[in-house]
Amino acid sequence: MYLGIAASVVGIIIDLVMRHTIRTAIITNSSNMTASQVNDTYHAELALLVVFGLIGAGLWFWMARNCLAGKSWARTTSTVFFAIDTLSVLLGVTVAPGGGLTRLYGLVVWVIGLVAVVLLWQRPSSEYFRAPRF
Repeated sequence: MYLGIAASVVGIIIDLVMRHTIRTAIITNSSNMTASQVNDTYHAELALLVVFGLIGAGLWFWMARNCLAGKSWARTTSTVFFAIDTLSVLLGVTVAPGGGLTRLYGLVVWVIGLVAVVLLWQRPSSEYFRAPRF
């Protein structure tokens, strides 16, 4: 799960590095926008990408700490977050326009989530979550 935190931070960096591509996509997809509207949309998009990236990193950290503490609800919640991310990745691949690097990054984070969820539901993990806490 700590790898998920790192991947989320790297994703923010990728989004910031790809900012020119974002601006170009906005201009290409919205030819009827004024320069001011393009700038506003561009800055809003960058802000959303950074905010959602930080939220993602925060959720990874929160789940990692609570799973480490043996809280069984965190294992279930992590699985629900993974299901939501699965839907997000599927929508991103099929519906949303975007660059290949951003999609690849989304798949990398999804694979990290898949590995984390599989490990959370292994027999040793189940025993860890059932163990009494003091």
